[in-house]
Amino acid sequence: MADTTQTIEQPRLEAYQVILRPLVTEKGTHRSTRNNQYAFEIHLQATKDDVRRAVEELFNVEVEKVRTQNRRGKPRKHKFKQGQTKAWKKAVVTLSEEHRISFF
Repeated sequence: MADTTQTIEQPRLEAYQVILRPLVTEKGTHRSTRNNQYAFEIHLQATKDDVRRAVEELFNVEVEKVRTQNRRGKPRKHKFKQGQTKAWKKAVVTLSEEHRISFF
């Protein structure tokens, strides 16, 4: 019996398309100094493997672990209009001990 299910393959994202921007916050700065973890806003369809490959390629570092979060948009009001901020995806990347990333 033939298998009728087809898998649709996503186009592979380039490294510069996966990472949209680094998230430089007070909490992120604390994480980078104490735990060697860095946060990035990433493409909504990027996987953990995509993020690992992109960080290693763009920053020349070795990644130990990647954690991702889907962040929902928040409701916002402007005068009489109701709106919503966009949903986005966040990745927290842990590097090996001998590697660091400098954003400044």
